[in-house]
Amino acid sequence: MKRTLALTGLGLSLMISTLTAQAAGLTSQQSSFGKLPDGTPIEKFVLTNSHGMQATVITYGGVLQALKVPDRKGHGEDVVLGFDDVQGYLDNPTVFFGATIGRFGNRIAEGRFSLDGKSYQIPQNDKTNALHGGPQGFNTKVWKAEPAKGDGWVGVTLSYVSPDGEMGFPGTLTTQVTYQLDEHNQLTLKYRASTDKPTVLNLTNHSYFNLAGAGSGTVLKQVAMLNADTYTPVTAKLIPTGELPPVAGTPMDFRKPTAIGKHIADDNQQLKYAEPKQGGYDFNWVLNTAGDLQKAAAVVTDPGSGRTLTLYTTEPGVQFYTGNFLEGNIKGKAGKTYGHWGAFTLETQHYPDAPNQPNFPTTRLDPGQTYTQTTIFKFASK
Repeated sequence: MKRTLALTGLGLSLMISTLTAQAAGLTSQQSSFGKLPDGTPIEKFVLTNSHGMQATVITYGGVLQALKVPDRKGHGEDVVLGFDDVQGYLDNPTVFFGATIGRFGNRIAEGRFSLDGKSYQIPQNDKTNALHGGPQGFNTKVWKAEPAKGDGWVGVTLSYVSPDGEMGFPGTLTTQVTYQLDEHNQLTLKYRASTDKPTVLNLTNHSYFNLAGAGSGTVLKQVAMLNADTYTPVTAKLIPTGELPPVAGTPMDFRKPTAIGKHIADDNQQLKYAEPKQGGYDFNWVLNTAGDLQKAAAVVTDPGSGRTLTLYTTEPGVQFYTGNFLEGNIKGKAGKTYGHWGAFTLETQHYPDAPNQPNFPTTRLDPGQTYTQTTIFKFASK
């Protein structure tokens, strides 16, 4: 790897490096994405393969800032929502565009949980709930970054050390996430974490996808398959009831490819909890895949462009959310407006509120253990 450092007359520094992977056509370019108000520099890594797929990752929030994917005609389009500069992320922290989420993805009821008889309180930032690790979660942190490469992929490894007690969580937590792009149009996210005290942990990525292109209207005509027979219904406060009812006969049934908008406005109490005005999806599906990366957890296709996203994950659940609270008042990249139902998420995860739900898979992490997770977003066009 060759690295050059240039200083401007204003005292700004720009670091640019180019890394060529073992497989031909895979490259990584590192440059500046600006600075925080206190002067902290933010770096950008652009990963590219020979098929025209390109992933851009920034060190603020561990964010997947852009993801360019070719359509059936070979035309590339950015399919994730986000902003062109750091200020956009600072001004809109509660939408979590593209962010690495931690310490605990999704909701914890009242922000409270107990471990070994001791109670912990996370600041509430979603009415009475703690959402995505609290108001100063991993999405607001500056991650350290190192270029990475392996057999047939190029990437970047981000790391962050969360001190004991940050946002109320016990233990000093050391976290790494590596973004890997390969020549099969797969973007793989690999997570690792360790702690020095018993804690709870639920990491995920919060990218908003619109396979027609970010800012290209709603995703209602895009077709989804979720490989799940059951889901975790919620209360009016969006906290799981603890039940695992079948999706059969409900608007949650995506076992066969179904247009996202087909049942989104049905007269269904769960949909109204997720979006009281017009209905929407914001639920955890219990995956049938049992952590097998050979089995598709979800498939979403845009009939217009031909782009298809197939999800694989080691996690037991996925949060499918349809951008219910996007209201057209956020302008993103290239000045595009992000409107209602303008994107969907596939947040691979353990179940919401798991620390308070003894029947859910545990999110406990003890000293000496290593948390690992792999999620793959594979793209194709037809």
